[in-house]
Amino acid sequence: MTRVPEATYPDDLSYHPEHDWARVDGDEAVFGITWYAQDLLGEVVFFEAPAAGATVTAGESYAEVESVKAVSDVIAPLSGEIVAVNPALSDAPETINQDPYGEGWLVRVRLADPSEATALLDADAYKASLPATS
Repeated sequence: MTRVPEATYPDDLSYHPEHDWARVDGDEAVFGITWYAQDLLGEVVFFEAPAAGATVTAGESYAEVESVKAVSDVIAPLSGEIVAVNPALSDAPETINQDPYGEGWLVRVRLADPSEATALLDADAYKASLPATS
């Protein structure tokens, strides 16, 4: 399995403190988990996605990611209705490790209130919130 070798946190994303990101585009956003989250999890072996049409609430769990180490809840960075789930992850969940900000996206959401994004962290604030590595 090829993994992203070092921590990256793109500046064009907004971050939730629970290690989830949102790429906001008007009244829709794509969600995923951060490099830090996928690194902590280790090799992802399963993604349990909600169905399109399900409603998600900012700060609450909406899916599970299972790795060889643990099962972890995925927290919604923003509220809205899921309009698409990444179909590639059912056959290749390790894509989350390989490309957490690109092909490893989790869901696309029609936002209930796009202004919620103002409560999220930018890349610098998110990086500052991470535990220091020794």
